[in-house]
Amino acid sequence: MKVAFGSDHAGIELKLFLMEHLKEKGYECTDYGNYDPNDRGDDYPLPGRLVAEAIAEGKEDRGVLICGTGLGISLAANKVPGIRAAVCSEPFTAKMSRCHNNCQIIAMGARVVGRELAAMIVDTFFENEFEGGRHAVRVDMISQIEKDYGKA
Repeated sequence: MKVAFGSDHAGIELKLFLMEHLKEKGYECTDYGNYDPNDRGDDYPLPGRLVAEAIAEGKEDRGVLICGTGLGISLAANKVPGIRAAVCSEPFTAKMSRCHNNCQIIAMGARVVGRELAAMIVDTFFENEFEGGRHAVRVDMISQIEKDYGKA
């Protein structure tokens, strides 16, 4: 599985840790930036967008985004039509984001979760699959909102 990673300066250290964590499990990881923890001008919308576009275009299968809280970078990713990115601070939400919402991207806050919790969250996200059924109806309803606004 191909996994796209992106972060702002606050998330670089956790991003690199999680990339190594998933590589050890056999995932192919690509870093879409940012790369310099001292560059405070590396605003989170750009890597959020780049990762989401790569997934929407089929270049990558799933994504992991990290900023200070996970919120800003997920908002940017969710603006790309067809993308569902969930901010997760614990494993249960990560599981539900896959099983019930078919999210392609997980976002976390480097200032919110530590390394070990982040690894548990990412593992849970990647170990679960979309259940479909009644949940597919709801995901289709979300997609319809994009269509209604001419974005899909």
